Amino acid sequence: MSEWDYIIVGAGSAGCVLAERLTANGRHRVLLLEAGGTDRRFYVQLPLGYGKLFYNPAVNWMYRTEADPGLAGNRDHWPRGKLLGGSSSINAMVWIRGHPTDYDDWETAGNAGWGWTDVLPNYREIEDNEAGEDAFRGKGGPLFISANRTDLHPLCDTFLQSAARAGLPLTADFNGARQEGAGIYQMTIRRARRNSAARAFLRPAMRRPNLRVETHAHATRVLFQGRRAVGVEYRQGGVLKTASAGEVILSGGAINTPQILMLSGVGDGAHLQSLGLPVIVDNPNVGRHLNDHQGINYTWRMTVPTYNDVLRPWWGKLGAGARYFLTGKGPLAKSINHAGGFFRTDPALDRPNMQLYFQAFSTLLPREGERPVLSPDPFPGLSIGLSNCRPTSRGQITLASPDPFRHPKIVANAFSTDHDVAEMLAAVKMLRRIADQDPIRSLIAEELRPGPQVRSDDELIADFRARSGTVYHPSCTARMGPTPATAVIGPDLRVHGIHGLRVCDASAFPTLIGGNTNAPAILMGWMGAKRIMADR
Repeated sequence: MSEWDYIIVGAGSAGCVLAERLTANGRHRVLLLEAGGTDRRFYVQLPLGYGKLFYNPAVNWMYRTEADPGLAGNRDHWPRGKLLGGSSSINAMVWIRGHPTDYDDWETAGNAGWGWTDVLPNYREIEDNEAGEDAFRGKGGPLFISANRTDLHPLCDTFLQSAARAGLPLTADFNGARQEGAGIYQMTIRRARRNSAARAFLRPAMRRPNLRVETHAHATRVLFQGRRAVGVEYRQGGVLKTASAGEVILSGGAINTPQILMLSGVGDGAHLQSLGLPVIVDNPNVGRHLNDHQGINYTWRMTVPTYNDVLRPWWGKLGAGARYFLTGKGPLAKSINHAGGFFRTDPALDRPNMQLYFQAFSTLLPREGERPVLSPDPFPGLSIGLSNCRPTSRGQITLASPDPFRHPKIVANAFSTDHDVAEMLAAVKMLRRIADQDPIRSLIAEELRPGPQVRSDDELIADFRARSGTVYHPSCTARMGPTPATAVIGPDLRVHGIHGLRVCDASAFPTLIGGNTNAPAILMGWMGAKRIMADR
């Protein structure tokens, strides 16, 4: 049994940041356990290569939900990163912090120190913002954020003009003074390569002698002496190993973290006993409160070229590849979501409740084994998608088995409230409203999905139930709160009722952030490390 000051379970967005921060002063010995392998793979580093990672079990946990009545009985595919960098190594790289009031909601829920005035300076410390520094944005931090202002598809400007005519004025920076409006997305891309948490935080830290990173090390349970966490059991190369530490930090994400808590005896006591597991702390909140954004695309056939015309034919792929390798530019050097925005379905709301995604390409035709980002449809297509920012539907994660290598049971429970259905109905109408504005209207040949035959409210609802799915932001399954009556951890990230055990990842969010969740997950690691070191 080895001795460490800290063991971090999971080298994802938060875990990579924790590893870098906790080893920076040279005084603490840190062991980082990652169930997956290296991030040094071509399609991981190639920005548009993430489509190749969508169904690749070598880098992806490949989760599936239970059949969901809210999604017309479909079982949704939930990709999560299983490699250094976690989901920041397979995501679409959009950098969105969320609305400032989202963090004020965290503080109002009893989490002192997590309000916007506390969060903002930490985001500024994290960032090396290509567009520069101001009261909202940081410069010189460890994470380079691409402004994404050049080499955009011409249809981005067409979209922005049409969005403005639909009532969404241009927003220069979604992470600045105003989130609402339409604009260009900033990306975690640096020098034409994915800038994951592994690249920005973990790789520099791995040169330090006080950090040890173990890959293909699948944590099976936390080890306890009474109610004190003293180490971790993990399997690596077919061998069961143990490591001891002064403190254990779970950073496995919204699915793996509650799973390992339950496997270790922390969770709903009746559920654990039904599987023959010991109960260390009976807390039914573990795995509950699951919250995720649901999204859908509307798609049109265009009369002008889109990225389909570049990326579909072999000669187009050849040209795009040559351009990328020779100049670091072109569609392969970016995410496909060049632009987007935030809007309110009801002007009485105090903040935007919907997020837009503009893609100058389409992928209606399936391709086995991948999300066909690199092989789009054989005609000029364009998609505008959206997702709900603060759904009220809640799901849960439970154990399917006491076997730590079996996937847990995921009940997404999408669109299970009237609020979420009514909100999405109003939102999809906005997609058609944008498409009905010039200049984009004059370039559309026909609507392909859902198609002009889908008009009534009932038809629109049936369509989004059948075609919606996760936008890959599961959160809140080990949520932060002041008491174990409603939460799993306190504002200091300590698991209620346990000594020496913390949670620091997206599972700790008290409520779901209105936007992409990679930025707030990185923030959890950054601020969590400060809390941990201050307590020590």
